[in-house]
This record gives sequence, C-alpha cells and structure tokens, in this order.
Amino acid sequence: MTNDSRWTPGICDVPDFPAVGILFKDITPLWSDPALFPAAIAAMASPFRNTGIRKVVGIESRGFIFGSAIALALGAGFVPVRKPGKLPRLRRRVEYALEYGSDALEIHTDALEPGERCLLVDDVLATGGTARAGADLVRSAGAELAGMSFFLEIAALKGRERLAGEGVHCVVSV
Repeated sequence: MTNDSRWTPGICDVPDFPAVGILFKDITPLWSDPALFPAAIAAMASPFRNTGIRKVVGIESRGFIFGSAIALALGAGFVPVRKPGKLPRLRRRVEYALEYGSDALEIHTDALEPGERCLLVDDVLATGGTARAGADLVRSAGAELAGMSFFLEIAALKGRERLAGEGVHCVVSV
C-alpha cells in the first residue's frame, strides 16, 4: 500500500459528489492512461502471482474492469458478482446491511468449484461492507478466498478493519 505520487494523474477529486460534503475519488482517468492502467493491474495482481488463483471474482461494476484484466494477468478465469436481477441462471445470494437499508450480491451457482482458490477484486475499499458480502458469497459456494485486491483504499472509512483476517491488498491509500 502506497501514497506514491505516480498514481496522482489517475485519481481526480470531485467535491460534493454524489452528495454535498463528500469528496469523491474518481479513478476513471486511470483507465484511459495507457501507462497507468497496466501498471495498476500489475500492482493489484502482483501479490497473488504463483499462489494458485483459479478464479478472479469481480464485484459490479468497476470490479469487472479491474477483475477481468487481473484474471488475464494471473492466467485465471473471471467470475462476475452482480446486483440482484442481473444474472440469468440459478444464483447464490448474500444480503448485507448498508448505513440506511440493505443490498444484496449474487453469483451463478456453478461459477465456483468447492475448494477453488479465488481472488476477490474491486476498485475501492471504503467501509468494507460490499467486500465482506463478496467474501461471504465466495465462501458460500465452498470456494477458498485467497485474498482481496483493491486499487484505492479510503483509510478513514476503516474498511480494512471490517475485513480483519482477510488477505487485503490495496495499491493506494488515501
């Protein structure tokens, strides 16, 4: 985890988005930079090389962008985890609490094999609620969660604490 300034061009601060008082960290510039994007993928994948990862599980929707590229980098398959109602076949579902209400994540029931080593990927680690739900979903399939990889961690929101005991890797922490 680093605050290395080389990542600065890939992260834009957007004040008052999505609501007044929030400073949103926009990482979409990272994807359009032909040097930064592959560097981010390499940095996210690096700790998990040669660890037997068979599937990379990406959380909707920005986790799809990072996850599919990381799967290619690791020579693994890619599995999408989606919000309810988006997957067409039989699904597993995990519900989780939000600050105000609840949400759920789903995965196809045949997407993971029991014992299969998986890496969970998303763009940002904030409060850790979505990542925790993703981890629970992977384990509900009988698969082994080998770790989690995020590009950006918003440390003040203490998501890492909520994921204590998991192998959490973040490239940038703000």
